[in-house]
Amino acid sequence: MSAKSKADLNPAAVKSEGRLEWRALLRWMLEDGLIDQEQVQRTEQRFTAGDSSLHPLVRLGHAGLSRMGSGKSLDLDALTEWLAARAKLPYLRIDPLKVDVGRVSDVMSVGYAEAKRCLPILVGLHDVTIATSEPFDTAWVAQIESHMRKPIKLVVANPLEISRFTTEFFTLARSVRAAAKAGESSQVASFEQLVELGRSNKALDANDQGVVQVVDWLWQYAFDQRASDIHLEPRREMGVIRFRIDGVLHTVYQLPPTVMSAMISRIKLLGRMDVVERRRPLDGRIKTRNPAGDEVEMRLSTLPTAFGEKMVMRIFDPDTAVKDLSMLGFSPHDNERWEKLVQRPHGIILVTGPTGSGKTTTLYSTLKRLATDEVNVCTIEDPIEMIEPSFNQTQVQTVLDFGFAEGLRALMRQDPDIIMVGEIRDLATAEMAIQAALTGHLVFSTLHTNDAAAAITRLTDLGVPSYLISATVIGVLAQRLVRTLCKHCKLPDPSVTRDTLNDMLKHWRMNGGVKPYKAVGCLECRNTGFRGRAGLYELLTIEESVKEHLHPTPDISALRRQAVQEGLRPLRLAGAMKVAEGMTTLEEILRSTPQWQS
Repeated sequence: MSAKSKADLNPAAVKSEGRLEWRALLRWMLEDGLIDQEQVQRTEQRFTAGDSSLHPLVRLGHAGLSRMGSGKSLDLDALTEWLAARAKLPYLRIDPLKVDVGRVSDVMSVGYAEAKRCLPILVGLHDVTIATSEPFDTAWVAQIESHMRKPIKLVVANPLEISRFTTEFFTLARSVRAAAKAGESSQVASFEQLVELGRSNKALDANDQGVVQVVDWLWQYAFDQRASDIHLEPRREMGVIRFRIDGVLHTVYQLPPTVMSAMISRIKLLGRMDVVERRRPLDGRIKTRNPAGDEVEMRLSTLPTAFGEKMVMRIFDPDTAVKDLSMLGFSPHDNERWEKLVQRPHGIILVTGPTGSGKTTTLYSTLKRLATDEVNVCTIEDPIEMIEPSFNQTQVQTVLDFGFAEGLRALMRQDPDIIMVGEIRDLATAEMAIQAALTGHLVFSTLHTNDAAAAITRLTDLGVPSYLISATVIGVLAQRLVRTLCKHCKLPDPSVTRDTLNDMLKHWRMNGGVKPYKAVGCLECRNTGFRGRAGLYELLTIEESVKEHLHPTPDISALRRQAVQEGLRPLRLAGAMKVAEGMTTLEEILRSTPQWQS
């Protein structure tokens, strides 16, 4: 925005008219049949000595009013929605992930936004959407239309949301501008930018105040949005920030490449990583606090790309990373079998599934339960996912020739009772895990397979003899995470019946009631229809009857059939039960689970 434009948009230069006043709002509410005369009188008596600096809608939202007839509370959101209808404008709950944060300061200054109680939401090709909490004060709209050369679309939003996000978004935009003005990176950031070398010898400092503020905002924003991962991705023109929420990536913000490079340097500095090294992947970790004051660990990983260094931060919130076993989502049937399995004195228990399926949460939660004062729990990980004081955790150091096999060999001399190996990747690690199990230790580890029975095939492919698998492996848990329906907007789905589920399951049959729901989408779930995730589990216990199908040559089909008789329920059946309970959708289960093979 030019200096002239900003002067033109001085809030003092614009006549303020049509501002809301609480007495007028009470009169309108009475006219519309929201409240009765008694509530009007009671509120007028209370407000004589009230705080007039508050937005009148906020004052009324705190007044304890209730809708006449239904008795439902008229809170701030309900009043804002009513006001939008009264003004014949759309009502909007502001979703910060869908606000064009990088463009808010192009539309107006922060002083102007605060004076007019409005906030730019989206700068489109043909119009600009602005949220306001003063829908009848529109004298300023013509000026913004003249400045932006686009028509303005007004929507009505919660006054507290507008106030909060105005501060956050303009502060962020100011920090990004300050960081961008600090200089241009002189590092070789991308293959296509080699010709740019020598144009500037100024480099952004990772400790520049603008960069510090942007990084701090990024973390707090991610915690507030329930993100499990933060992606900082360099691109040709602009760097992109994306959050993974409930397993799905959302684009959050775009930054100049120099600012993103400085942000990554800042984070690497805090994670005690080599800031100068950008040619090879690096790992690190940071511990910080979320807005509630709880400690949160983040695992850092960098990777060289064509346009510069990419960073992914995996967030391990203690409230979600380590749960009580009863909260993991096991059905009562599988929970009882898992409890019995992990109480065994020795043997190998494998947890399988793709990346991001919740294997770490299951393992840490189980080990946390088992790690009493009477036992020594040791782990060898690559990398250590989350620091847990009740374990003795060791990190693989490949540059020092200290891998999983070497770590296991060292742990065997540490008098362990329970050992957790991050992953069985090769024969050497598998042999050491088997040796640990044969010598009386309980060993947990992970594999990447589609279902529980496929873990046996995977060990065989690594070169482990079937008689050793039969002698040591006592159980395999396959798992997936599926999105759960938003409880605020889900609706019954009459198209899904017990017969539909039975057709999907082929060899299985659902018993009991079926109460399926479908995804709809609302403001609470960002119009996805889903909010949160739940686990699906398939537990294979290696009983004596199952071992008969392992030796001398594994017969996986026969093993699966026998496992079913021993209580195994496949992932797709576990998913169908979640559908029947109204927790998720049939489409989500078909997308996430493999078809049962017998």
